[in-house]
Amino acid sequence: MSLIDSHCHLNYAGLVERQGEVLERARARGVAGFLNISTRQSEWADIVAVAEREPDVWASIGVHPHEADAHPDLGAAALIDAADHPRVIAIGECGLDYYYDKSDRAAQRERFGAHIEAARATGLPLVVHTRDAEEDTGQILTAAVARGGVTGVLHCFTGSADLARKALDLGFFISLSGIVTFKNARDLQDTAKFIPADRLLVETDAPFLAPVPNRGKTCEPAFVADTAAFVGTLRDKPLDQLAATTTANFFKLFAKAAA
Repeated sequence: MSLIDSHCHLNYAGLVERQGEVLERARARGVAGFLNISTRQSEWADIVAVAEREPDVWASIGVHPHEADAHPDLGAAALIDAADHPRVIAIGECGLDYYYDKSDRAAQRERFGAHIEAARATGLPLVVHTRDAEEDTGQILTAAVARGGVTGVLHCFTGSADLARKALDLGFFISLSGIVTFKNARDLQDTAKFIPADRLLVETDAPFLAPVPNRGKTCEPAFVADTAAFVGTLRDKPLDQLAATTTANFFKLFAKAAA
């Protein structure tokens, strides 16, 4: 059995101090690959350096919507240039977060647009964060897909069933994190059952959102096995089958990793 943690933050506090140990513990549980996600421009070099050092780790290039105000001059060109590296396989994470509103909403939409331009130019998939911004996210992605050359994943999905169906209609993948294991996540669990097998990914978003039975701990990529097992039970699929499916999906979406 092999799993991919399709979204983790290996350079965040809680993991970076023991990064080697964290990776080894995950590998021992069958995690064969990790997508290490960037959230601000200042960390791009360090994120890429981990991917250069570890053959089963890949990198993304992007700016989280929380950081939109801190990157007023970020355009597609900077993202395109930074993504021109053999270990960079995705653009993001990017998107919209109207729940915390840590950055101006217009700035968030502008930065999101730059990421979409970069994804189209590089051919790399988007890693999309969206929270309490379903209407704008749907409209922006619909327009982007209509222009062509854009695909990606809604990561750590917690949205409505309607948003899930819209994303699927647009050709996007949906990634489930440890949130799906929480007792109060009944709606998300229902959504997890109807996602087509060939569009499903799993992730940790480590060091956040540790799944049951690890609630209260610092989340680690090893815990993606617990999330995958839970999703397999929801979908009436054995863990090894769900692992094989989601791993194949990862390399289908992030084709540069397969190459």
